[in-house]
Amino acid sequence: MRGGSGVAEQSVIVERVEDTDKEKKKKRRSNRRSKHNSVNEARGESSDSLKSEDKTKSLTSSMSCSSKLLGLEMASNELTPDRASDVAFSSMPSMHISEQAGLGCDDTAVYVGGRTFSKSCPEPIAYAGSSKMCMDGFLPFHQDEGFARKKLFAPYWPIEAVNEALEKGEAFKALFRVNAHNRLEAYCTIDGVPTDVLINGVSSQNRAVEGDIVVIKVDPLGLWTKMKGYKGKGKVDADCEYADCRGGVLLEKGFYDDTVTKTAAYNYANGHHQSSSDSSHMGLFPGQSEGLNSVEKLAAMTSQFPLKRPTGRVVALVEKSLRRNAIVGFLNVKQWFSYRELYRKDAKKNSAIFDREYVTLTPTDPRFPKMVVFVRDLPDCIKKRLEDGDVTIEMELLAVQIEDWSAESPFPRAHVSHSFGRGGELEPQMNAILYQNAIHCADFPPQVLSCLPNIHWDIPPEEFQTRKDLRDLCIFTIDPSTASDLDDALSVEKLSKDSFRVGVHIADVSYFVLPNTSLDREAQIRSTSVYMLQRKIQMLPSLLSVQLGSLNPGVDRLAFSMFWELNSMGDVLDRWIGRTMIRSVKCLHEVSKTLKEKRFNDGALQLESSKVVYLVDEYGVPYDSRPSERIDSNFLVEEFMLLANMTAAEVISRAFPDSALLRRHPEPNLRKLKEFEAFCCKHGLALDTSSSGQFRKSLEKIREKHKDDSVLFDILIWYASKPMQLATYFCSGELKDNLNDWGHYGLALPLYTHFTSPLRRYADIVVHRTLTAVIEAEELYLKHRGLLKSNNGKEVSRRCFTGIYFDKEVAGSPQGKKALSSAALKHGIPSSELLANVAAYCNERKIASSHAEDACEKLYMWVLLKKKEILMSDARVLGLGPRFMSVYIQKLAIERRIYYDEVEGLNVEWLESTSTVVLNLSGHKRLFKNGGLGNCMALGNVAWAVNPYDLSVETGCIDDCDATCMTNSDVAFPDLEPISKSWIDPGTFPLTVHLLSTIPVALYAIGGDDGSLEIGVRIYMSSYLK
Repeated sequence: MRGGSGVAEQSVIVERVEDTDKEKKKKRRSNRRSKHNSVNEARGESSDSLKSEDKTKSLTSSMSCSSKLLGLEMASNELTPDRASDVAFSSMPSMHISEQAGLGCDDTAVYVGGRTFSKSCPEPIAYAGSSKMCMDGFLPFHQDEGFARKKLFAPYWPIEAVNEALEKGEAFKALFRVNAHNRLEAYCTIDGVPTDVLINGVSSQNRAVEGDIVVIKVDPLGLWTKMKGYKGKGKVDADCEYADCRGGVLLEKGFYDDTVTKTAAYNYANGHHQSSSDSSHMGLFPGQSEGLNSVEKLAAMTSQFPLKRPTGRVVALVEKSLRRNAIVGFLNVKQWFSYRELYRKDAKKNSAIFDREYVTLTPTDPRFPKMVVFVRDLPDCIKKRLEDGDVTIEMELLAVQIEDWSAESPFPRAHVSHSFGRGGELEPQMNAILYQNAIHCADFPPQVLSCLPNIHWDIPPEEFQTRKDLRDLCIFTIDPSTASDLDDALSVEKLSKDSFRVGVHIADVSYFVLPNTSLDREAQIRSTSVYMLQRKIQMLPSLLSVQLGSLNPGVDRLAFSMFWELNSMGDVLDRWIGRTMIRSVKCLHEVSKTLKEKRFNDGALQLESSKVVYLVDEYGVPYDSRPSERIDSNFLVEEFMLLANMTAAEVISRAFPDSALLRRHPEPNLRKLKEFEAFCCKHGLALDTSSSGQFRKSLEKIREKHKDDSVLFDILIWYASKPMQLATYFCSGELKDNLNDWGHYGLALPLYTHFTSPLRRYADIVVHRTLTAVIEAEELYLKHRGLLKSNNGKEVSRRCFTGIYFDKEVAGSPQGKKALSSAALKHGIPSSELLANVAAYCNERKIASSHAEDACEKLYMWVLLKKKEILMSDARVLGLGPRFMSVYIQKLAIERRIYYDEVEGLNVEWLESTSTVVLNLSGHKRLFKNGGLGNCMALGNVAWAVNPYDLSVETGCIDDCDATCMTNSDVAFPDLEPISKSWIDPGTFPLTVHLLSTIPVALYAIGGDDGSLEIGVRIYMSSYLK
């Protein structure tokens, strides 16, 4: 596309970059001819081996210390799929670091949009005697001076250039998200643009890391990449669009993941919400389509060219991610020991250079690059172990903070901030998870505890005057026996043959947690309780969450109650909302069933993914697992809690339209939804995604049609969740002009909030305060008008703010406004701006807690497999391609990949027309990959082959071990089928694999003391050629 001045202007810049790249290639060719000043980079292929077999060979390559290290050529070297942790830069030998490292700043002049912006910064330091560059002073270990410091990355734009580009629409601010399968691919979401922008390669990513807020410049249309997964003209290739369960990872044309959890209308750049039609982002192509803003122009282009994906590059870093301060990983010290050995005899020289030495650190999160850590900056205890030659340092799980990443360095520079212990142990891993996600798990300080009453607290007499006494009403809780923080209780009364009065009673936590107190600030910092299987990190102190605030049976408690009069059709005839006193105890089922049917008839969608329950021994270590099933009582409670949340949202948004804390769920990603629909169509599964209601109905029909194949339905539900976006809190004042953006897609509701869990969610406490202010304002107004009567139930029909019908005239009258304003001030209702910040922080903490809980579940799974050594299971093939397949293991409710390209002794035949792969043993054993870029992967990394003669012996040993574990347990599950007990027949070569076919696999634990935790999978095969 060359029709616009903006395009032409950007094309000129691109041509200049290409010219520069040509010059660099010439230099690289010259550098390759010279072995002088080269860096030997040891690249270890991952072994993923079981016990001691099938070790993968390593490849050592000599590479010049040139721009190749950071250019696109380096990208191909990083695409090692064998282990997720190996996606980062490979380990380098220990090197010297110049004292000037990290002190340099960006270029003195930056060319942006036809203007030159200057910066008061000296020229980079050049070292005499050499024209070769080094990496931020990271010199090869045999050299120490004489290198010029050449920039490997483009300099960041100055602030004035950034502001001007944003204003003109020549750049966009966005959240930087990295593909965990391939760190060279990152994505940025622009509000209002349906397709994420691809930031491909380390050069374009320009030192940004996961979670950074960056400014990106989108490339002109001619440089956009082809949208993977499409064939022909506008046709979706259903075989590869959902080839990987991680939402759009494509197996046939490469792999990437652009569905990192996000919400289209949630602006991560400032933490607040914007409507999908927000025009705050400026245009991309100046002078074109004057009637459209920049976002609309870009959105129109992506719609006009659906087979193209926008690409771009990072030009500025606006806000550094907090994740930079909490990166966990392992030091790589073996090469450092080898280097020290070379200088052991020269003590004087050894002492002189020690100050400039560094070791590398490999993060456990594959989205982050490898880092360098100065030896001199290591904690004394680790430094001493280094000097003593203690190799076990590599088993220590460490936390580091990124200090700097200059344009001259291929790696960020970091320093160690914390040591957790051995990486193969449960407790250090658990603490590392909490640290990574900034989970506040320290004991509550004295000033927080001083805000609470003593343990012998009783309900004060004045509360009897202002609250409705419901202690004689039969109120009951339905919670698991292990639950300690009881937020909610239910009641039901039959009023007539066809009507009931149902009550939901929620712990009145806001009575204890007053605004702007130490307790309130601590609750806001924690924001949510975190549940990590055997460990719970509470938002509130136990005195409140387990005792005084919890609705424990048989004791008087303060509550927030809602009553609805419902007919047999589930219609709400009347309601009452107020603060009460209750005494709960330990026939509601039919009413809840009716409500559920009504909700689904209105278009609600429910996607229930499979979950696993872990069985633990007396020490809290998992020894087995079983599928988790929800019982009817879970659904019973859920229906009434949803009704309470809907009611609370309606009341507070009407009374305080600018300062109500609500929750929204945008519609799913349309492109991915269509891809899923095409996938189902390909396999003869009729799916209608036109609305959430039709989506649910069609899934139910598929479930009924394939009721004998529960695994297939689990796969479909898992797939169906991938296009779904994240539900988030927002302040009503932020979106007051875009009411259509308030809705909750999954629940098919126009209004929704969280009200029912104030013991574990801070957002619920805010909603409680707002609802209290509404009730008090209503009472003030009615009292002023002389209409308020005693608590005999008759005043329900007179409610002007909390009843079914909201009186707008009263709310808009001087007396009504005064009552609402006075109540809001009394109960600490924040302004729109402050509430928007609260919502943004609650969203961030919710995401962090979810990540921590997921990581904990993966940790328990890893410990379980580590204990068992091998676990055989059936797996269903989700995606298939010439390089690898993606499989779903129902036993553990997980998805994994099996790579089979470039494997020694394995022949792979890919039949694209039928989406079939045939794997067979080959008599010819190829040792090197095509192109000579590395060694072939060992066959043992793909298939766990057993001799048929030894099969019964090996599997029998595993079953005996597991039976012992079961016997030693005090936990009894009469209908439990342990995951280790089911018999799995191995496959045989040749193995023909189709989409959705079933194959046998062997699962095992990877990492721990020697790397990040991973669940490995291999095809389980029987062969006499083992």
